Amino acid sequence: MKKRGRLGYIKLLFKFIVTAAYDMTAAVQLDIGDLMGKQEMYDKLRDAIVNQDINGTGPLVQEALDAGLTPFEIINDGLSVGMKIIGDKFEAAEVYLPQIMMSAKAMKAAMEILDPLLAEDETSESVGTCIKFVQEGDIHDIGHRLVGTMLGANGFTVVDMGVDVPNDKVIEEVAAHKGEKLLLSGSALMTTSMLGQKDVMRLLEEEGLRDSVKVMFGGAPVTDSWIKEIGADATAENAAEAANVALDLMKK
Repeated sequence: MKKRGRLGYIKLLFKFIVTAAYDMTAAVQLDIGDLMGKQEMYDKLRDAIVNQDINGTGPLVQEALDAGLTPFEIINDGLSVGMKIIGDKFEAAEVYLPQIMMSAKAMKAAMEILDPLLAEDETSESVGTCIKFVQEGDIHDIGHRLVGTMLGANGFTVVDMGVDVPNDKVIEEVAAHKGEKLLLSGSALMTTSMLGQKDVMRLLEEEGLRDSVKVMFGGAPVTDSWIKEIGADATAENAAEAANVALDLMKK
C-alpha cells in the first residue's frame, strides 16, 4: 500500500510538472507571437515614413492603436525609426528635399491622430519651459515637431520658434525667459546648418545666459562628440529619448 501510495504521488507530481511545463511553453510562445506582431507593425510604420506614404500612414497608425499599441510605442519604435532613416538618407544624398517634404506630410498625417491622445496624458504641472527651434538655414521640421509633442506630453511648457530661426532671435527668447526652469532644444538636419549650434553656445556665453539654461541639440548629423565640442548638455537619438533626456536635465 505504501509503495502504491508513493507511486501515485510520483505520478501526480510528474503530471503536474508536465502540465506546468506545457503552460509555460505556451505562454512563452504567446509572448514571442505578440512581440513578432508588434515588430511587424513597427516595420510597417517605419516603411510608411521612409516611402512617403501620405495616404497610408494615418490608417496604419489607427490600425496600430486598434491593435493595442500605445502612442509612445508607435512614435518611438515605428515612426521615429523611419524619420531617422530618411534623415540619414538625406545626409548621404540618397534622397532630396522633395522626398523629405513628402515624409514630413506622412508624419503630419500620423500626428494628427496621435497628438490628441498624447495631450490627454499631459501632466498638469509644468516641469519647465522648453524653447525649441530649427537652426537658421534649415526648414526640416519633422523631428522638431515630434520632439515638441513628446516634451509637451511629458510636462514641459513648449515655446515653438519654428524653422530657420536666426541665432540672435534664439538668444532673445532665452533672455526673455531667464529665471525660469529652462531648456533650449535646437535641431538641424543638415551639417551646414548644424554648425550654427556652435554659435548659439558662444552667444549664450557672451550674453551671460549659459548658466541659466540647459541646452540639447538633435538631428541626423549631431553626435555626442559634437555636443561635447560645442559645450552643450545633451543630444538624443529619437523623440522619446529626447523627452527622457530633457527630464533628466531638469533635475540637475
